[in-house]
Amino acid sequence: MNMPQSLGNQPLPLEPPSLGAPVEEPGATSPPEHCWPVRPTLRNELDTFSVHFYIFFGPSVALPPERPAVFGLRLLPVLDSGGVLSLELHLNASSLRQENVTVFGCLTHEVPLSLGDAAVTCSKESLAGFLLSVSATSRVARLRIPFPQTGTWFLSLRSLCGAGPRFVRCRNATAEVRLRAFLSPCVDDCGPNGQCKLLRTHNYLYAACECKAGWRGWGCTDSEDALTYGFQLLSTLLLCLSNLMFLPPVVLAIRSRYVLEAAVYTFTMFFSTFYHACDQPGIVVFCIMDYDVLQFCDFLGSLMSVWVTVIAMARLQPVVKQVLYLLGAMLLSMALQLDRHGLWNLLGPSLFALGILATAWTVRSVRRRHCYPPTWRRWLFYLCPGSLIAGSAILLYAFVETRDNYFYIHSIWHMLIAGSVGFLLPPRAKTDHQVPPGARARGCGYQLCINEQEELGLVGPGGAPVSSICTS
Repeated sequence: MNMPQSLGNQPLPLEPPSLGAPVEEPGATSPPEHCWPVRPTLRNELDTFSVHFYIFFGPSVALPPERPAVFGLRLLPVLDSGGVLSLELHLNASSLRQENVTVFGCLTHEVPLSLGDAAVTCSKESLAGFLLSVSATSRVARLRIPFPQTGTWFLSLRSLCGAGPRFVRCRNATAEVRLRAFLSPCVDDCGPNGQCKLLRTHNYLYAACECKAGWRGWGCTDSEDALTYGFQLLSTLLLCLSNLMFLPPVVLAIRSRYVLEAAVYTFTMFFSTFYHACDQPGIVVFCIMDYDVLQFCDFLGSLMSVWVTVIAMARLQPVVKQVLYLLGAMLLSMALQLDRHGLWNLLGPSLFALGILATAWTVRSVRRRHCYPPTWRRWLFYLCPGSLIAGSAILLYAFVETRDNYFYIHSIWHMLIAGSVGFLLPPRAKTDHQVPPGARARGCGYQLCINEQEELGLVGPGGAPVSSICTS
């Protein structure tokens, strides 16, 4: 309470040194250098990089005309260096009594600034700080320092009268300012155009803004490269509506009695649409459930669509096919939990399924002593176009897609993958019931007779009878 008496036996000068050495009135003499006491502040830690500094008998500070006020803000090593130091000054205009008063603040690191220049600045020789000012015309001043140096920061406040650039010491005006100092993870919590994230690089822990839709800056306030609302809406519609290309494969799969495959395509179309509606970086966002759930279901549905299509092309026995479907779903779920964005999560299942397909077709070709599928029409009009479309989609996904072209390249990926399914999905296998009873009695089991022409979709219901291929 008796801070001036704590300075020792040195007599107090009539006028202390001012912040920025204001212009003296005629006949005034400059006082000798004097060291003013530093007012303590109370530190209150709320969370990581979230600290509030409270002033004793504050937060309002009365600045008499004869002396400045100096405050010390202590930032701890490691704990406080990764946030943003914010300082706010609010001037109480009712305390000025119609005086033209300007309150200057100088924030310096480690050393309180003692100035002797002829202008109101916040620097001296090799020492420089941050200058703030509030007046009746501009009552609020804010300062933010990202990733501040640790140690003690000194804030010097002084009230001066007059109009710039010439100021004089006030005589009877006591200015009252409200001081607010705090440490936060990000600037204004990154606002509506960003997200504040806690990051770690080696042994350094810090917080930073991850800006969305082209916004930049410490607090995501720089709109120079920001995406417009129309562009954001267009990208969202492209990514969502491109999934409607799965409707033809769903209809084709149902007509061919591939009900399980149709369910997988429907699952993929649904979750891919709403995942991309929730994944947008701007304000055109719509989430029906948690983002992580939507992302997992979208990735799983995409990989399962590739898996079930290739396994269906192999035309395996129903029991074997169902086992592979279930095994693929479990293994893909495990792989996605390990790394959802890994390239081999797509290439691995695709190559493994293609290996099963090649083995099944090779065994069938050896048994029949004929290339399978046996007709050039199936290869020319279905398998080759479908393989080219699917290969182009994988190449785009793996080597062309970037963050800048994501919205239209990924939309093309949706359409190509869905279109390739329509070509690669095999036609429905039809059994021939016109087999003599004696033929079914021979052998140790039953025989499943498949009309090869009907299997390839080349003979309609009213077509001419052809010979059947029977396998036990």
